[in-house]
Amino acid sequence: MEWLEKAVDSVNTYLSGYILVFLLVGVGLFYSIKTKFVQVRCLGEGFKKAFSNKKEENGEKKGLSSFQALATAVAAQVGTGNIVGACGAILVGGPGAIFWMWIIAFFGMATNYAEAVLAQKTKVIDENGEVHGGPVYYIKKAFTGKFGKFLAGFFAVAIIIALGFIGSMVQSNSIVSNISGVFTSFGANADTVSNYMWIIGLVVALLAGFIFIGGIKRIASVTEKLVPIMAILYIVGGLLVLCVNITNVPSAIGAIFKYAFTPQSIIGGGLGSAIVIAIQKGAQRGLFSNEAGMGSTPHAHAQADVKDPHDQGVTAMVGVFIDTFVVLTMTALVVISTLYVGDGALASITGEAIDATGSSFTELAKLGGYSDGNMVQKAFQLTFTKLFGGNASIGNAVGSIFVAVCLFFFAFSTIISWNFFGKINFNYLFGKKATIVYSAITIVCVFLGSIGSNTLVWGLSDLFNNLMVIPNVIALIALYGMVTEKFKKNNEISVSGKLENK
Repeated sequence: MEWLEKAVDSVNTYLSGYILVFLLVGVGLFYSIKTKFVQVRCLGEGFKKAFSNKKEENGEKKGLSSFQALATAVAAQVGTGNIVGACGAILVGGPGAIFWMWIIAFFGMATNYAEAVLAQKTKVIDENGEVHGGPVYYIKKAFTGKFGKFLAGFFAVAIIIALGFIGSMVQSNSIVSNISGVFTSFGANADTVSNYMWIIGLVVALLAGFIFIGGIKRIASVTEKLVPIMAILYIVGGLLVLCVNITNVPSAIGAIFKYAFTPQSIIGGGLGSAIVIAIQKGAQRGLFSNEAGMGSTPHAHAQADVKDPHDQGVTAMVGVFIDTFVVLTMTALVVISTLYVGDGALASITGEAIDATGSSFTELAKLGGYSDGNMVQKAFQLTFTKLFGGNASIGNAVGSIFVAVCLFFFAFSTIISWNFFGKINFNYLFGKKATIVYSAITIVCVFLGSIGSNTLVWGLSDLFNNLMVIPNVIALIALYGMVTEKFKKNNEISVSGKLENK
């Protein structure tokens, strides 16, 4: 198991440190230029389209509303990547890793626009009125013949494993880890708690299975209600932490920019190698968080019943914005302002201390009881302890419960959306009759994730996420003419003031 973890980590380091960064930033920059920075020009339009929810003239939608599609996409985007993933990036790459996550997300908004437009233009509706759309359909549009079938099949296999199977394990693993932290914060024995966490995993698996069976309509019904509630709850809690630590907030923001370019002063090593690590972790966790360019959210946006693909393209950008620039940034500021600056518990671990001990920042942080899985929890615990007059018992309990509840919503909503994305591709490969097999395997994976190895699960998730990017980005580049043509036509309409679509 240890050998496998090291092998997976080595492959991920190469993919995310070289191939992934160039592919994601490259295609995002390409589409930003081609669309004259659609993520800046049309973000406001995206918010209007997302929340308009107007029905078609016949009063009946063949798919989902723009908001339902967006909620399903955001449910997938806003998950453990915003909490555990962001903390992992900070812990290994320093606060500067957040800066590179922002860069990935900014260009990723243009990429997500392209993905949603192509998903809309290439989707198909079967004889039962069910909508089928996603990268496998626009990959085959881009490349006909055997090569297109191979790329589509490669993508389908990668997403089934990455999201449907291993991804579900990552989410359930995080749910159980945080619930376990709640019990230990009340003084329960950690080993005893660990022995009974399989019960939580079983409950999560059964609850997810009930929603899976209901199909996209039930998933959309759940996500459109769950996503706004979980986002507001987490943001309000994060703002509370920032208010309590308001004097540290400017330093926290400064640390993100400072350590983006001089990370060696906090994570040790030479300047060049430290920057590479910061970028690598920013790219890895940035992809896992906002999913732009990965090819997952187009499955949700293909379901939207809109008059023009451009409408859903600008709506899709809202998901990346909410995921990274709102929720993930809140996590980063909460952790950095509480732990990394001022008198924070990790502020004393500097590059000099690392060089002197010969240990990495992560190793020294773990000696103090900090890991990517509990950093947000620790931040909220410290904050609530201050609010309760220094009573650590109450503060730790309340902080643990709050984070566990938020992460449960985040992770569970991601499980049900990812299941849907994987199912579309499973059906593509094996037919609709095989759906029951896919759902059964996914439910088992949700359970196994609750008792599995966190490090290996995250590593395998990163690996297959990385592999998904390659065929998806190749198709995005090949079909750029289809995307830019649609953008230009809508831009002409906007300038001329005409309401009808050309």
